[in-house]
Amino acid sequence: MGEYKANTMRSASALRCQIEVTLAGRIPSALTPAAKTIREVMPTGIAAVDAMLDGGLPVGAVTEMIGAECSGRTALALSFVAQVTKAERVCAWIDVLDALSPESAAASGIELRRLLWVRCGVRSTTIRMTKPWSRIEQALRVTDLLLQGGGFSALVLDLGSIAPEHVSRIPLATWFRYGAAAERSRTSVLLLTQHACSKSSAGLVLRLQARPPLSRESTVLAGLARHVEVSRQRFTEVSVKVVPLRKPPQRASGADWQSKTAWAGIR
Repeated sequence: MGEYKANTMRSASALRCQIEVTLAGRIPSALTPAAKTIREVMPTGIAAVDAMLDGGLPVGAVTEMIGAECSGRTALALSFVAQVTKAERVCAWIDVLDALSPESAAASGIELRRLLWVRCGVRSTTIRMTKPWSRIEQALRVTDLLLQGGGFSALVLDLGSIAPEHVSRIPLATWFRYGAAAERSRTSVLLLTQHACSKSSAGLVLRLQARPPLSRESTVLAGLARHVEVSRQRFTEVSVKVVPLRKPPQRASGADWQSKTAWAGIR
C-alpha cells in the first residue's frame, strides 16, 4: 500500500512538472502557488492603530486618511512622520493651505531638520477662498517632483482643509500615478482629505472621527479622543488554497486612541 502511494505521488509530481513546462511560455508556474508577498510597514507610534494595522502604514503605497476637522487625521499623520524622522529618514509635508504648525510638529516628536515643509498656501483669507485650485495644482506638481526624485521615506499631501468640490476635480489618473511612483521609490504617501478621492489607487483607506473630548473637570479640557476605522485595505493576506475547518477570528477594523493635553496631569 505504501509503495502504491509513493508511486502515485511521483506520477502526480511528474505530470505537474510536464504541465508547467508545456504552459511555461503562456502561464509561468501554472500549478505552483504564488509566494506570499509580505508588505513592509512603518509604525504610526499609536499602539492601538498599529495593532489594528498589523504593524503600521504600508511602505510604497498611498494611504488616504479621511475625516472632518479635529477628527485626528493630522495628529495621526504627525505621529507617523515623527516615527519616520526618529529612524533618521527624511520626510516631506506638502501644506496646501499653510496650516501646519512647526511648534505642533516638534511637540509631536518630529525632527524638523529631517522634514521638508512645502508651503503652498498664503495667509490672505480672501485669496485662500477665491483661488483654491491654483494651490492644488502647485501641490500636485510638487508631489510629482518629490516622488520622481526619490529619497523621501514619507510624503504627506495635506488636502484636509480644501473643500471636497475642489479636491474631486483632481483626475483619478493622478492618484494611480502617485501609487505607482510610491511603489517604485518605496515612499509612504499619506493623503489627508475630508472625503474619499483616491478610489482604488490607495493601498489603505482610513476613516477618522472625533469622540467626545476628555475632561478632568466640567470646564477643563484634558485631551481628545479619536476613532479610526479601516475602510479599505489592499494588502491583507488571504489564503484561497486552504479552507479552514473553523471560522478564523475576525480582525479588528477599528481602534480608539487618546491625545492628552500638556496640562492634563497638573494639579
